[in-house]
Amino acid sequence: MNSRKKYFFVYLKTGGGHLAPARAIFNYMNNHFPDISEPKLIYGFEKTSRWVQYIIEDGYRMLQYTGKWFFEFLYAINKIPIIARITCYLIAPFMSKYLEESILNEKPDKIVIFHFFCIIPIYRIIKKNNLSISVQTVITDPFTPHPMWFLVKNQNFIVFSKGLAERIIRKKRGYVVHSFPFVLDEKYSKSLSKEELVNVKKKFEFVPDKKIILIVGGGDGIPKGEKILNELLKSKLNAQIAIVCGKNEVLLKGAERLKSFFKADNLKIYGYVDFIYELVNISDVVITKCGASTIMEILNLKRVPIVNDYIWEQEQGNVDYLIEKKLGIYEPRIKNLSTAVRKLLEDQQLFSSYSENISNEKIENGVAAVSEYIIDKTNL
Repeated sequence: MNSRKKYFFVYLKTGGGHLAPARAIFNYMNNHFPDISEPKLIYGFEKTSRWVQYIIEDGYRMLQYTGKWFFEFLYAINKIPIIARITCYLIAPFMSKYLEESILNEKPDKIVIFHFFCIIPIYRIIKKNNLSISVQTVITDPFTPHPMWFLVKNQNFIVFSKGLAERIIRKKRGYVVHSFPFVLDEKYSKSLSKEELVNVKKKFEFVPDKKIILIVGGGDGIPKGEKILNELLKSKLNAQIAIVCGKNEVLLKGAERLKSFFKADNLKIYGYVDFIYELVNISDVVITKCGASTIMEILNLKRVPIVNDYIWEQEQGNVDYLIEKKLGIYEPRIKNLSTAVRKLLEDQQLFSSYSENISNEKIENGVAAVSEYIIDKTNL
């Protein structure tokens, strides 16, 4: 008889911020609780027409890079409760059939939701079939979540900041809220040792004793990455530079052109890679956008971030947190980025002040605590 509990982790691919924590918990359970847990990643649009995925998921990514103003407009207009509800109800049917079949066929003990579009169809399915499955919702935005997370009352929430937990509780809509540190892949719980850092630098052919600047921005690269790289190369900083372009072929080709134009032997260019952890570890400064997962990965590894870009209101809280706690620099003007980087690299006192603030913040990886909480709740 199988004594393992089944867990469904339901997500969509609108950016990496929803899948990343789901995958981190999935991996942690498989690694640490294989005898008592049977986690499964459930992609809400698994059997949905490609055009729906294109509009909602690919459209999300493209607007962030080529039409941010329009994305921010859609974000703002969907904060109006009636419009938010209409949007969620229009999207729900495209995943309901697959989700219902999966739930009825596999009978999970618990469903953990990682995207607000999945909330209404999941609760509908449970009510329609009179199921007694426990449901937990992980709000993946640590500071400024969209109102769409709260369209269904009486949810059990996992959140990633105490401030957000307090704000939700004040809403008094029957919510149960538990706060944890932000969830990342387990490896981000620990930095590389000095010996490991030397080996990684050697592996990727970096000069061991020279500073490293990393430019990274998620799976699609950093917005305006070519302009950022051009500014850094033009400034002739006494440092090595690495840029991760992700799946952004335009950025990749642009970076290669700049490397050739500037004859930049100090520049290393990467496409879509699975070793961001190693690159962040060996870097001194990381230029990035302000997505929650990326920022928390950098801070967990005690590296100093310089944020050049963020999505208004969705990532506003991330920027405010960084500035308020003095954990990094926000510099939206590309022409000033090289000056900000130079100051950090050359002013040891300034660099140390940010490093100390990061250490004093005692930032932790919540993957172990959240995974254990999810398993314990099922057994109550």
